[in-house]
Amino acid sequence: MLKNEVTELLNIEHPIIQAPMAGGITTSQLISAVSNSGGLGMVGAGYMAPEALQEQIREIKQLTTKNFGINLFVPNEFHVTQDEIESAEKDLKPIRQALNLHEEHQVKIPEYSHHAETFNDLIKIVIEEKVKVCSFTFGLPSKKVIGELKAHNIMLLGTVTTVREAIEAEKSGMDAVVVQGSEAGGHRGNFISDDKESLIGLMSLIPQVADHVRIPVIAAGGIMDGRGLMASICLGAKAVQMGTAFLTCTESGAHHLYKEAIMNAGEEEMVLTNAFSGKWARGIKNRFIEEMQGKGEAFPQFPVQNALTQPIRKAAASQKNRDFMSLWSGQSPRLAKKQTVEELMKCIISEANKISGNM
Repeated sequence: MLKNEVTELLNIEHPIIQAPMAGGITTSQLISAVSNSGGLGMVGAGYMAPEALQEQIREIKQLTTKNFGINLFVPNEFHVTQDEIESAEKDLKPIRQALNLHEEHQVKIPEYSHHAETFNDLIKIVIEEKVKVCSFTFGLPSKKVIGELKAHNIMLLGTVTTVREAIEAEKSGMDAVVVQGSEAGGHRGNFISDDKESLIGLMSLIPQVADHVRIPVIAAGGIMDGRGLMASICLGAKAVQMGTAFLTCTESGAHHLYKEAIMNAGEEEMVLTNAFSGKWARGIKNRFIEEMQGKGEAFPQFPVQNALTQPIRKAAASQKNRDFMSLWSGQSPRLAKKQTVEELMKCIISEANKISGNM
């Protein structure tokens, strides 16, 4: 029952994709373990340099002969003023002092041209290394890029948050669409709809998207087990993409304090914030989010705010201070467990098969 067009399209045994969590979480061990267990491991390459991506791809190939994929952030033009930067730095100063970051932080303001150039270099690596699957977040790539990838028989997945975005993804040439519900942890993948308008619950979103596109739907947002997988399939999805469930696995590169925070959190602690990066994302409420509350309208856009807070996040992690770490998580933390990828995959499939047998 769990074999379908997505498992065939991606050449995987089970309709389970490990979400591409950028920032060091998706280690080669995590990705290869997912692929070796019959799912699709994904590299979260959103912040990676081309050389680092190539190195990791080659490392993964040493650990698995199965399919895996790469996720890239589509660069978008952004505008920032010196006043916005100075205002943000002023807001962040007390937190920097709390972490003993007293030296002046001269942030290098990201430039769109640099991001666009890096994106094109990452695309070249994907093609050169013959990666079979490439997904996109924060928008859709150009027709030229899509054409190049398709010419090399690379399967393309677009991340969307609304029916309108899903239709655009299909029109652009995506082979499948990852439908991100409002329950999802981490950054929102909206690119047409505004932040507030894109907060549609996954169980409402799946059937509406499935009714309006012909390409397969992959469900993402708060799914942690076989129940979530089967519920998604019943509503019209062909597969699921899971992040938080894999984040707490032993092979994940997430900081141990981060994993503990998720496993000890309640669903009411999950909030949306743009304080860390300038882009809305869901995570566990902590002191940083509380102190930045109400200042969101003044934050510089992504990726500028992300660059401004990077030293804070880095220092907090090294000082083992979760008060100022970005603890991204979906809305189902009570279902998170400390286990290996293999144990998680077996549990999901066993539960799904048991449910399907009783239907």
